[in-house]
Amino acid sequence: MSRSPRRRTSGLTSFGVAVTGHDGFVVDPWQLREVGVNLEVLAQSESLFALSNGHVGVRGNLDEGSPHGLPGTYLNSFYETRPLPYAEAGYGYPETGQTVVNVTDGKLIRLLVGDEPFDVRYGHCPRHERTLDLRSGVLERRVEWVTPSAKAIRIRSRRMVSLTHRGIMAISYEVEPVREPMRVVVQSELVANQEMPSMPDDPRVAAALQEPLEPLCHEGTGMRAVLGHRTRASRQRLVAAMDHVVEGTEHPIELDVHEDWARVTVNERLEPGRCLRLTKWVAYGWSGQRSLPALRDQAEAALTSARSAGWDGLLAEQRGRLDEFWDTADIEVDGDPVVQQAVRFALFHLMQASMRAERRAIPAKGLTGPGYDGHAFWDTEAFVLPVLTATVPHAAADALRWRHATAEDACQRASVLGWRGAAFPWRTIRGQECSGYWPAGAAALHINADIAAAAVQYVHWTGDTEFDRDHALPLLVETARLWHSVGYHGMDGAFHIDGVTGPDEYSALSDDNAYTNLMAAANLRAAADCVERHVTDVAADEVAAWRQDAAAMLVPRAEDGIPEQARGYNSRETWDFARTDAEGGYPLLLHSHYMELYRKQVVKQADLMLAMHLFGDQFTFEEKARAFAYYEPLTVRDSSLSACTQAVIAAEVGHLDLAHEYLTEAALMDLSDVEHNTRDGLHIASLAGGWIALVAGLGGMRERNGQLSFAPQLPDRITGLRFALRWQGARVRVAVSPHQVTYTLDDAVQAVQLRHCEEVLVLQAGSAISRPVRRVRPLTPRPQQPAGRAPQSPR
Repeated sequence: MSRSPRRRTSGLTSFGVAVTGHDGFVVDPWQLREVGVNLEVLAQSESLFALSNGHVGVRGNLDEGSPHGLPGTYLNSFYETRPLPYAEAGYGYPETGQTVVNVTDGKLIRLLVGDEPFDVRYGHCPRHERTLDLRSGVLERRVEWVTPSAKAIRIRSRRMVSLTHRGIMAISYEVEPVREPMRVVVQSELVANQEMPSMPDDPRVAAALQEPLEPLCHEGTGMRAVLGHRTRASRQRLVAAMDHVVEGTEHPIELDVHEDWARVTVNERLEPGRCLRLTKWVAYGWSGQRSLPALRDQAEAALTSARSAGWDGLLAEQRGRLDEFWDTADIEVDGDPVVQQAVRFALFHLMQASMRAERRAIPAKGLTGPGYDGHAFWDTEAFVLPVLTATVPHAAADALRWRHATAEDACQRASVLGWRGAAFPWRTIRGQECSGYWPAGAAALHINADIAAAAVQYVHWTGDTEFDRDHALPLLVETARLWHSVGYHGMDGAFHIDGVTGPDEYSALSDDNAYTNLMAAANLRAAADCVERHVTDVAADEVAAWRQDAAAMLVPRAEDGIPEQARGYNSRETWDFARTDAEGGYPLLLHSHYMELYRKQVVKQADLMLAMHLFGDQFTFEEKARAFAYYEPLTVRDSSLSACTQAVIAAEVGHLDLAHEYLTEAALMDLSDVEHNTRDGLHIASLAGGWIALVAGLGGMRERNGQLSFAPQLPDRITGLRFALRWQGARVRVAVSPHQVTYTLDDAVQAVQLRHCEEVLVLQAGSAISRPVRRVRPLTPRPQQPAGRAPQSPR
């Protein structure tokens, strides 16, 4: 609906360890290592090897820039605007879209051996390895290249985007002859307005990104160069600067600077055993308000600071910051080395997408590619922020502060649509609605409750009373006003919200979507509670109305007692799966009109299951088991957001092997390129889903109204699971074996209460409590999925 997934085959039987079709990736618990280079999946590899800190992001392009799948350097919230034309105009349609821009590229380092340019397509590479080290945050490349004229040279490059210097990328590049003396030329470049591959899916996007940067300034001295640009339509200013240290040369170094490019050239004759090393720092500064001189000074100051730290200093800082992250965020999985690698890979990229975002959005693709135009969706609040709240809470708070900063735009949007309160955008970069498809952009109202729920969860997990007052309170009040405005009390005495699109985008404009209604009710109650905790000007009768709405909220159930995704959903005609091509008929939206999809029982992504995950106390165990059995044969998973939720509910109702399979799919969404669009960037929410499937699924973790509980159980193939959480200022560690779970508390100044199954436990600092694991016996046989849509069995 809101997105355009690429065609994917229905059967998920081609899972590899990593990128489908490339056997060069090695299973390693702390690294992503590629042996050899496969040009057919180069774009996918570029996404996997992307580096970011949430402020600056660079794709894992080869140093020399060519060949490439998709060049990319991105700055969070730096975008270009473009018109959103419609064949038929309609009231309230957004008129302007926002698209992330590939900014000035500082990754480029070209090499000539004699007069032969280094290019992996020519000559011969006896060795070509790239390694992303998840503990150091460094992408390393080691190459031995034999030129077409039989000269052999070794190349080692290391690249990082600093987690401690927000605007800095650094590169260490070393060249050494293997057998004989040779002359080498190293060219380090800054390049703006790179020629991009064609984007046939949307010519409007291609037009907006055709040379989007206007030159403003270019200058340089020594080995330092500065380029300043401005976007043509959104009028945002950007400065990119580079500086260098060169070791192992005795010749003068040349600097050339032009409007759209700058180049430092090192020319040296090297003997075997002698290494030429170039260290490069690249700094970025941008703003829609600050002056060009201010941005230039900011970039140059960042360069000075990074040079002062030096490569080794930056490396030590990076490792220290990652050590802190992994101390809480790490998950250990025994018995499944593929999932072990995948979940650490996922957590690393989740950290990269958010660590220094600092009150800007966390896009659906992070800063790893231009997919979805660089937009943020509900994915952030519903999937990403729960993980960040438990592991990197400051990053979750910053993402919510960004939402709060856009509340004025959301209130204006609600007013245009005839509602009170705030209607947050379905897809955006800077806070304005950018969806040209109104059944998503206007009808997917659950995003407002997703934002409210994330704010409430953050307060429960951290106890941050200042955030509760300054940010959660206004978010909750305005979203509660929205629900009171769009819903109504019917003749049956229930509160209804009609004509909405829930998480399942194959069922747009449904009445009383269960997920939306339950989220809205929780939003209304939380807003009332928050208002009563603080001094506000919200009237008491308005708060009372919110509580009445929440108490009367309808949760639909069919006549046979099976919960419904939406009112009347279970009485619709079922999709004719027998007439759907199991091998090439998915995703359905590329083969069937929405008019057909909207009228039938067919589920794009787990919708009711997500409601049962988040509001398990609203359903009995029998209802969950029967609903899971009913909806599994209808769910086609044409969304990367589905598998993790299905893993959680499969585990809860006792289908542990199926939970393991869905966990595998969620964790390998990008490493196996399940959706065939990893080339456009990673699926950040699905990466978060690997954590959710493990911690909430196999770990049985739930948080209800500020109470933390666990009900762990493991499938036969996984023999151990260990993870940690940040909970109310303490670090809770959980270690699960097939028969026992142990809870440990550290970093705490007082005891912490939690639940194991139904038992209340009180953990003291430094203490451990063990309890037996209780395995759930399934009430129903293992359910079947639509033909060709079963998840992949673990390796």
